[in-house]
Formats: sequence, structure tokens, C-alpha cells
Amino acid sequence: MDIGEVVARSTTHLAPVAPQRPTTLRELLDSLGPHALRLVTATQDQLSRGVGETALYGPGEPVQATPGGVVLLTGGRSHPAEVLEGIGQAGAAGACAVVVKSWSRDLGTLASAARSAGVALLCTPDEMAWRHLDAFVAAATLSQPPAPEDAGSGDLFGLANAIAASVGGPVTIEEVDGRILAYSNLPDQEIDEIRRRAILGRRTPERPSNAAEYQAVVSSPGAVLFESSHPEYADRLAVAVRAGHRVLGVIFALADRPRLVPDADRALVDAARTVALHLLRLRGSRSPERERRSEALRGLLGSSLDPASAAASLALPERARFALAVVRPTSSAHTRAADAARAADLVSLHGEYWHPESATVLDGGDVVLLLPVLEPGTEPEGGERTRARLRRLGLDLVAAARRSAAVDLVVGFGPMVPDLAAVPGGRLLAGRVAAVLCDPLGPDTQRVATLHDVRSEVVLAALRSGSPVDDDALLLPQVRAVLEHDRTQGTDYARTVLAYLGSLGNVTATAEALGVHDNTTRYRVRRVAERFGVSVDAGDETLVTWLQLRTALGAAPR
Repeated sequence: MDIGEVVARSTTHLAPVAPQRPTTLRELLDSLGPHALRLVTATQDQLSRGVGETALYGPGEPVQATPGGVVLLTGGRSHPAEVLEGIGQAGAAGACAVVVKSWSRDLGTLASAARSAGVALLCTPDEMAWRHLDAFVAAATLSQPPAPEDAGSGDLFGLANAIAASVGGPVTIEEVDGRILAYSNLPDQEIDEIRRRAILGRRTPERPSNAAEYQAVVSSPGAVLFESSHPEYADRLAVAVRAGHRVLGVIFALADRPRLVPDADRALVDAARTVALHLLRLRGSRSPERERRSEALRGLLGSSLDPASAAASLALPERARFALAVVRPTSSAHTRAADAARAADLVSLHGEYWHPESATVLDGGDVVLLLPVLEPGTEPEGGERTRARLRRLGLDLVAAARRSAAVDLVVGFGPMVPDLAAVPGGRLLAGRVAAVLCDPLGPDTQRVATLHDVRSEVVLAALRSGSPVDDDALLLPQVRAVLEHDRTQGTDYARTVLAYLGSLGNVTATAEALGVHDNTTRYRVRRVAERFGVSVDAGDETLVTWLQLRTALGAAPR
């Protein structure tokens, strides 16, 4: 039979294949994760743009026309100037994004060049082989079906960090075939070569003992310790992640870099229950939108993402008002991270009740919640109406966590911040509020507070710990009002209050120090109480009032 001979003719008419939408740059980042590709700078339009093929260029190679492509620029370690030129060429060639390695250098200059060229700038780890990254991007940018409905998923990398903080050693969350789902990245925890290769390849490297180790883990009801016979490789503690009798994955923790906490096996078993919920949710339906917002907030808090790029990832205006909340379990230090991970989804859901574009991220033993505030106003505290809404949100969250996750939480809200650039400072102050609520010397039985509610306690706690107290947001509103009135009206209320408190309320001594009549002193003290709300007998608040006035006036004569 000749090759060209027709032996049969099909009468079946195949339906045309429906065109599938290309993967967007945002979806590419969601798929590979920040530990393979980290966003340095991009606009909202660039993140929504469809991604084309990858193209790899060495130093000095001219970038060819690559509409929508991802350009991998090598040679940045020894030829930084040529990488800078390559970014400009990539923009002119119509590329969607450029990927570089930082080689421990600041990427500010390259980010500026990318913005000028109209391309997104991404960064891959220095250890990542370019051919591996090329393969990852190619696999992740296959045509995508229409996006499923958002059904919610956890922040698995943040959960890995929380577990690592809880047990005291670096952690990976893996499928039973060795594929890495997530891994911790805490700065004080070292990894060995096996872990490093697993992260870069996103799969546990092949070893003769792999099958036996995984079988031992999935067959054991508790944690299993594998002692290493090689000094360069760490001991490992592992536990299976189960849903009923079904094994969903495995958690591995390096056991001696540093050595794990004494009851790490119990903590790892507890963590496996939380991981099971996340893996079930991930297998049911992914939520790239929530993960995208979480990673953007993580980058913003860690200063690895500039505010403009964070705004694009969060789909929020860069200059808007935001409230920061720190949600902290009241449990002991070594179980706090696991409890925070257990409550993280509840925090995300409550945040989305407030605003659909809120963002949540696990940060050690805390859950950090970013809340857009749309109510008009310029008050740094947001006004009593906003504070009342925040308190209600916090109280609902505390009740839900106690009811459904058996976790006791405190919720501390920082001051209103005017834009995304101020978010890291707002997180710091929200953390101080949460610390006061957990402090045995703090407010009894109080579980939710804004900075406005416990500002004096925050200042005193900072003094005890040696933390800075010169943040403008810590200034009491009544002290701020007195100082501003004196400055604009030429009055002498601040010195009067300072002298009155310094003399322990002795009117005559105060009058003599100021060179005024006793009645004048009495009038001024009464006036600051009525007009500005300054109280001279309110315990902690009076002490902080004296401290802040004394600091503001310096060594001015009384």
C-alpha cells in the first residue's frame, strides 16, 4: 500500500477547539511562587497581560522581537551595564517581563529602567539554573482554561514558616511522591544540600532511601525521626498529613539546624492537622486571588516589593487609607505559630467581610491583616465610627476563633496609615497593641483594642522593653492638641500642665514656678481639662502626659 493511499474517510465532524486564554503574568507568579520568581516592579496592566514564550539572552546579545514574551537576562553578575541595556531592548521588543538575578545587589536601578521601558521586572534566586527556570515558566504558561470561581485557599508558604517557627527548624510540605508544595524560609534556620536541591528543583532529590523513608512516615501514626549517617546532611523529623485514612502529604523538618524544641514531635503532629485543612482546600479549588494578595502584603512588609507594585498586585490604589491589625494567639511562645496558622483562614474570611480586597499573611506567630478604609476623613485614628467598626470586627473574629478553632486570640489595631508606603510602620504599632493585650500587666480580660484605646499602655510597655517611643502616632491626642494650641495661639498650657504635674498638684508651687497668680493656675488647669481632655489624675495616662510634654518642651525653663 502506498503511503499516500486513502484507506478510509472519517465522517465524524469534530467541534472546533475553543480558544483558551493565555496565562497572565499574575497567574505565572501565582503558579511558580515567590521562591522561584519574585515581583520587583509591575503595573496593574502588566500583571494582567498575557504571557508569551520565554527567550534567553546572554551579555551583549541583542534582544529580538518577542511580543508578550518573558526575557531571561543572564550575565548580571559580571555585566550589570549590559543587563540594564537589555531591559531597554526588551521593552522596545514588546516583551511582557524581564527576569534577572540580583547577586546580592540592590535592584532599584534596574526597576527604574524597567518602568521606563514599560516592562515588568522579576527576580529569580541566584542559585536557580536558567534552564530550570525556563522549563518552569514554559510549563506554567501553557494555555489556561477559564478561571474557576474563587473558593478560598490558605497561604501554604506562610504556614510552612509558622510551623518552622513553632518546631524550631526548617520545614517542607510535600506530596507523597516528593514534590515540594511549600517550604519555610526563616533567616535563623539553616538548610542542608538535600533541602537546597529540593527547593531549587521543587522535588526531593533521588536517593536510595527515599521510598523507605516515605513508607515509614505514612505507616506511622505519629512523627518519625530519621538520623543521618552523613555529617553534611541533617537529621529529619517527619509526619504524615492525613484526612481520615487518606494520606495527603508529608511534613519534613530538619532536626539539628538548629536543634528542634523539646516537644517538636507533638507540635508537628498538631501542625499536620492544620496542613490537612489547607491541602484539602487547595485540592478542592485554588484561590490565586487570595494568595496573590497575601504575597503582595508579605513583600510590602518585608520591603521586597515597592508600594506601586504592591498596589498593582493588591488591586488597590497606592494612596488610600488602610488599617493594620495584628492577630495574635494568647498561647505559649512555642505553640503560638501553629495556633496562628489554625486561625489564619478565619482572619482572611473576616477581612474579606470588611472589604473584598483585604489581604492577610502569616508572619511568624502573628496573622497580619490589611484593611482598606473607604470612609472619608483625615484623622490619623480614623474617627470613632471607624474605630467602633474595627472593634466589632475584632470581637467577631475572637468569638469565631474560640468557637470553631479552639484558639484564644487578641486583635490589635494600629493607627490609620495614609498609603501603602506606611504599612510596615502600621504593622509595627499594631503589634505593640497586641503585645499590650497579651501582657499580664495589660488591660484585664480585654481581647480587642485600637491604638487609641491603649496608647498610654503601649508607651509604657515600650519604655519597659527599651523600644523607641518617639513615633508621632504614639503622641496622646490631648497632648497634641495642647501643643498645637500653644503654638498657634501663644498660650502657655503645656508648661502649666507640666509644672502642675511636676509639683504633684500643688497649685501654689506651680504658680510660683510660672510666675503667675494661684487663680490663674487653677483656671489653666481647669481649662485644659475641659477643652483638651487632659486629666491630671488618670494614672498611666497622666504619667504619659507628663512624659510627652516633658519631651516636647525639652529643657525649657518652667
